[in-house]
Amino acid sequence: MTSSSDGGPDENPSIILPARKQGVVARLRNYFLTGVVVAAPIGLTIYITDWFVEKVDTWFVPLIPEAYRPENFLSFNIYGIGLLVALVLLTLLGALTANIFGRAVLDLAERLVERMPIVRTIYGALKQIFETVISSSTPSFREVGLIEYPRKGCYAVVFVVSQGGSVVGEPIGKDLAAVFLPTSPNTITGLLLYVPREDLIILDMTIEEGAKLVVSAGLVEPPSRKPGPI
Repeated sequence: MTSSSDGGPDENPSIILPARKQGVVARLRNYFLTGVVVAAPIGLTIYITDWFVEKVDTWFVPLIPEAYRPENFLSFNIYGIGLLVALVLLTLLGALTANIFGRAVLDLAERLVERMPIVRTIYGALKQIFETVISSSTPSFREVGLIEYPRKGCYAVVFVVSQGGSVVGEPIGKDLAAVFLPTSPNTITGLLLYVPREDLIILDMTIEEGAKLVVSAGLVEPPSRKPGPI
């Protein structure tokens, strides 16, 4: 080894020192956090699914006559029998309202609800929400975009409902796009905004990827679709 003029060893900046090995505690911590990331989504999914099925069972199992309940014929209870009953009843309800008689009964019931001041508001809002989400004839979110919100220089993720041509913009003479600005992490609630179409920036991501981005509060971003270096 050569020495410098002051008697000390020469410092060679090209030498890369080996990385320090993690201690046992640091490795155990990383293993624990990895286990949490893997197990938490699975555990929460199982828990929420089990809670939902049990809740539906408590609502719909009492609709089955006591003499025809499965536990009277089997030595064990059938898990999710209430959910099966709910699916059958909802299907029958949909088939009933599809014919003229069922539609007349539904119209009569809706006219009765419209006479109740508070109930009609709640019913009308819920009906419109479910029709928007479920009905195939109602246009859903088309694209994911960015708008400057709540001030210039800050951007918020929005779901594009329509790209323009709305009658809302006619009084002000502008072509406005309708966008839904969701809250994070709850994407069900949010704001309906009309912005000039030229101020809307369309993102290269799917609706599912945009929803994950909002729900995770920005932690789960979709992969970049820009072509990498050749």
